[in-house]
Amino acid sequence: MSNVRQLRDKTPDSEKITINLGYVDLGRIDLLVQEGFYSNRSDFIRTAIRNQLDGHTEVVRNSIERHTMELGLRDYSRADLEALRDAGEVLHVKVVGLARIDQDVTPELALATIGSITVLGALQAPPEIKKALAERIK
Repeated sequence: MSNVRQLRDKTPDSEKITINLGYVDLGRIDLLVQEGFYSNRSDFIRTAIRNQLDGHTEVVRNSIERHTMELGLRDYSRADLEALRDAGEVLHVKVVGLARIDQDVTPELALATIGSITVLGALQAPPEIKKALAERIK
């Protein structure tokens, strides 16, 4: 049985959000979809968000540098955290994007090695890790 390996669930590559729009704006979006400019409402909204983000590229980059945050996907494995623990170091997670803490990280290891977590985007971690670190998540 030692050759059996559990497959991980596929991690979603996006986060669902909910927005409220006025009826006139929604109708205008539907008109653009109907005319073939966008495939659906979500396509229009994603495009609009990307266009806004592209217009603020410099501001975002400067803010990331000022706050010394990591941009994109950042995984924290059990081995990473054990190495920090063994070196007597404490991690202060600052990510713009997606931060993931592996399933095999124990709450005790997380508490011993993670001093704070600031994620602008999404944090994926086992529920017991999120519960243990609740006071350290900003």
